[in-house]
Amino acid sequence: MTVPEEAPPIALSLSGITKRFGALTANEAVDLDLRRGEIVALLGENGAGKTTLMNILFGHYVADEGEVRVAGPDGTLVPLEPGSPHAALEAGIGMVHQHFTLAENLTAFENIVLGTAPLLSARLASRAAREKLQELMRRSGLVVDLDARISRLSVGEKQRVEILKALYRDARVLVLDEPTAVLTPLESETLFETLKALAAQGLAIVFISHKLAEVLAASDRIAVLRLGRKVADLPAADCDRQKLAELMVGHEVTMSRREPQAAGEVLLALSAVTCGEGRDTVSDIGFALRAGEILGIAGVSGNGQAMLARLLSGLERQTSGDIRLAGREIRAHDAADMIRAGVARIPEDRHRDGVVGAMSVAENLVIEEIRSSRYQRFGFLDFRAIADRAVEAIASYDIRCPGGSAVARLLSGGNIQKIVLARTLDASPSVVLAAQPSRGLDIGATGDVHRRLLEARGRGAGVILISEDLDELFALSDRIAVIHRGRLSPPRPAEELDRAAVGLMMAGQHTEDAAA
Repeated sequence: MTVPEEAPPIALSLSGITKRFGALTANEAVDLDLRRGEIVALLGENGAGKTTLMNILFGHYVADEGEVRVAGPDGTLVPLEPGSPHAALEAGIGMVHQHFTLAENLTAFENIVLGTAPLLSARLASRAAREKLQELMRRSGLVVDLDARISRLSVGEKQRVEILKALYRDARVLVLDEPTAVLTPLESETLFETLKALAAQGLAIVFISHKLAEVLAASDRIAVLRLGRKVADLPAADCDRQKLAELMVGHEVTMSRREPQAAGEVLLALSAVTCGEGRDTVSDIGFALRAGEILGIAGVSGNGQAMLARLLSGLERQTSGDIRLAGREIRAHDAADMIRAGVARIPEDRHRDGVVGAMSVAENLVIEEIRSSRYQRFGFLDFRAIADRAVEAIASYDIRCPGGSAVARLLSGGNIQKIVLARTLDASPSVVLAAQPSRGLDIGATGDVHRRLLEARGRGAGVILISEDLDELFALSDRIAVIHRGRLSPPRPAEELDRAAVGLMMAGQHTEDAAA
């Protein structure tokens, strides 16, 4: 007779967590246990309550109902003081946010130990701190140059510093929010190898992600939230992508993929274009975008794609080189000129650059056409036409909001993106610049974004897709180029490349043998 293996002790227990914001219930009676040495993935649509739940755990919010208990050093579960990040840290909970919270002008060592000792004793404790960090790096494999300034580290190295910060504070529970959002595929694989090694040493880990492939590969267990409630909690071995997608959105999800299509005439051409200065520079950029094609540009964040997007949006001017739109040279252009010329943009930061948060949904939908005769009569705004446009867009794009008068900043990220898509694509532009169009979106919203971009391609628009998501690039792109340190590789048909080859190029290995 085989004796069943005893389950590891519980490291963290959330019981009956409920959180309301006015009439909105963000979390409703959520139960979640996390055991020592376990990696749990937390999934859900945008607005499903994942971030709210983690903010309650870390003390940023106070639950209206329910309790959080954490295992002490002796393994006994004790209630966690609500609303206190300091209490969460003292209880051994570490959190690594999607956007790093590091002081760029300080060294890795200084960032890690900052706030862990009184200022006057910090120098005396330096040797002991370094010895502790060296041991942590040896055990975890998270090796960084402790004396290097954060500003000189790669994105992957910065993430290691963030995790080391948590481990240095003796974290027994580690929470990671979208940990691979800005990593190369190779860096993502290395990260999850490290997390598995840490879990094997007893660390309990929970991570939030929208990337179903990595969730299935890296987690032991998967919890799914939908509309604030936990609808599933099951072993990763019992799941597949389709099952998880249906659990997240409550119905079957179909993802769009491009079909073969002949490209047309050149719409946009760049030749030897240089723009920007310092680290934020693009140099000697050249490519041609044709009608009816999607040109994918891969690259790790910070390698010049933001500057390239600003240039093509009319927000920057090239210092050298030639840009031609529909055969016409463009130099002293601005954003309004580019919009009038038929270039539409889906910006990388939808909150900062995509909408005016204080304005209504209706106003944001027409803001780029507000001077057109469609929305003005005799020099006065036609508010009926603006309202009608909002009703049409809300229905067509399934923008989930109380109506056109709703304030844009109060919407979820996915619904803000739908406002941008409606404004951008319904104008039937000849060129669409889509920068990170599905970043941070759930699988349902991502599927809608992909379908809309392929529809634009189908009606003859040229689409430049700037993305760090290789699944997205290979699903949509006819050709793919890679940007690294401001330089762009020659675009190649997607069929001639594979994920490994593009991943290596993103890391700087521009080899001729990168074909599949």
